[in-house]
Amino acid sequence: MPEVKRIASALGAEVSGINLCQPLQPGEVRELRALLNRHQVLFFRQQPVTPQQQCQLAYNFGDLHIHPIYPATREQPEIMVLDTDLNDLRDNALWHTDVTFIETPPMASVLSARQVPAFGGDTLWASCSAAYDALSAPLQALLEPLHAEHDISLSFPASRFAATPEDAARFAQASRDHPPVIHPVIRVHPETGRKGLFVSAGFTRKIVELEAQESRALLDFLFTQSTRPEFCVRWHWQKDDLVIWDNRITQHYACDDYRPQRRVMHRATILGDRPAGPLN
Repeated sequence: MPEVKRIASALGAEVSGINLCQPLQPGEVRELRALLNRHQVLFFRQQPVTPQQQCQLAYNFGDLHIHPIYPATREQPEIMVLDTDLNDLRDNALWHTDVTFIETPPMASVLSARQVPAFGGDTLWASCSAAYDALSAPLQALLEPLHAEHDISLSFPASRFAATPEDAARFAQASRDHPPVIHPVIRVHPETGRKGLFVSAGFTRKIVELEAQESRALLDFLFTQSTRPEFCVRWHWQKDDLVIWDNRITQHYACDDYRPQRRVMHRATILGDRPAGPLN
């Protein structure tokens, strides 16, 4: 059995004693899923996975998403490349839950550190369930029947991702394929039953039941509530680190504080189910 060390109050555990470069046994997959449900983010050191091995690991938990804008590795189209020499990564320097602009957002992501800067480049994760639990009961009751619009263009505006004709064509296709979608403001985790805030600065445009000023004021409060320091864990990357996080109940933020150093990460994104609110 792997060794598990909790590293923050609200979420996060470092796991050792398991080799993620090798095919996992069914019992190991069940154990990792149980740990993910319990800790929301799992951190592993010294896991030099290849793109093929990273895909194999991620496929234990579900089908994989192919990002409509970011490039992929040559070996595996499912492995997204986040490389500061290739991509404009400023969209990562804000709090977000991955790919909530689709009807069935990812259940989890698997991120591998291929090249890390000598300093900077940490990633923070926040527990959306801890943020919800800390709200007063009247505010929880107010939020539970509400829904929000999630829009790809908030994190991927044409001004940054359509600079060349090739990029513009890819961006136009991504926009056509991904119109805004509606998700509950409070999401019920499909495995644990825990409730969590399901809005983020990266993709949430408005609360559809409210007037514009009401929506803006409430979303600004919820964005702040979601990312209070006591609900967060911070990870300082080393090369070959690997992190698995539950995208259904967390947000994350990649610190853009290392330029002009290079940072290269590979991400596998595991598709999930349609978010359900408390009143579904």
